[in-house]
Amino acid sequence: MPDHPDHPAPPRPPGTFKVGTIAGSDVLVSSSWFLIAALIAVIMSPRVEEVQPGLGIWKYVAGLAFAVVLYGSVLLHEASHALMARHYGFPVTSITLHFLGGMTAIEGEARKPREEFMIAVVGPLTSIAVGVAAVGLWFVTPDGLLLMAVEGLAGANLLVGVLNLVPGLPLDGGRVLKSAVWQLTGSVHRGTLAAGWGGRVAAIAVLFWPLAQEQVLDTPPDLIDFLLAFIVGAFLWTGSTQAMAAARLRRRLPSLVARDLARRALSVPADLPLAEAVRRAQEAQAGSIVTVAPDGATVGLVNETALVATPSERRPWIPTSAVARSLEEGLRLPVGLVGEELVLALTRTPAAEYLLVEDDGSIYGVLTTADVDRAFRESAAR
Repeated sequence: MPDHPDHPAPPRPPGTFKVGTIAGSDVLVSSSWFLIAALIAVIMSPRVEEVQPGLGIWKYVAGLAFAVVLYGSVLLHEASHALMARHYGFPVTSITLHFLGGMTAIEGEARKPREEFMIAVVGPLTSIAVGVAAVGLWFVTPDGLLLMAVEGLAGANLLVGVLNLVPGLPLDGGRVLKSAVWQLTGSVHRGTLAAGWGGRVAAIAVLFWPLAQEQVLDTPPDLIDFLLAFIVGAFLWTGSTQAMAAARLRRRLPSLVARDLARRALSVPADLPLAEAVRRAQEAQAGSIVTVAPDGATVGLVNETALVATPSERRPWIPTSAVARSLEEGLRLPVGLVGEELVLALTRTPAAEYLLVEDDGSIYGVLTTADVDRAFRESAAR
């Protein structure tokens, strides 16, 4: 899907703060990040005290600084996803840093296995590259807090890069597996289901990890280990389940064809009495009414709900424009929209009616969300 810079940006998710932009995408920080940053500061404080004794309360500030640096590398990971997605023409609305890392909001789905693979794999490879670079810096960094930060950066990024390649959604490795199965079978649906089940297996493995931790690392698990295992396991299970549900949903989207769902539209002057507009529409067997200016330009769409709510005895005395919505940005759509592209177009500008136009700008008809919902339910029942 081509990028659409003229589309209005979606509303910022609640509980997030904008801190900048990268490649035209908002960089947001979730309020949950401050919790994990404080936790990292507390966890790192004993190590800071060991490396640099006598800092007092400043040891927590040093730990917080490490959290900022660490999430800076997470931002690089997510930015690589965003840049690769934009390379393939996908709009990227935002990059969000949150409790468990980061998320890049990419509109649309990959059209080919190669696109899915490249957008997914570039993130872990970026983290591994940052980790390797930090390992190189370790040899030339003097002892002290800076060396501690370099060591932490190297270990964290190598760990994030490798773990993100685990073949299960919602991890990047799950998208890599999805692209491989998609390439082999020719079915993106099968690829998503395979990667979804991989994510569920990974979730179960994470839940059981504390029980195996002592045998593997010779370190008995504590309450925090079990808590983190539960949080990560729940995240993986929920993400994989949602991806599988979305895949089943997306299988039904190709049945949504704007041209097939369009209602015939009747054009009337905006100041024409509503009763006369309704009479003309019934006579022409038109399902919708659009209003036009004196110069013939289409200026509004009659809202069916507002029309029905207007008493018959009032209709001769009010203009049709009184129950019409102005044609704002996003309410004029190409008639060739199909499936997911159609759903995305409706999501960008929520409305009850949309004007469908041909490539030359001529009116084809009117699409209502009620008709789209009905078609979707009928496809689900088949």
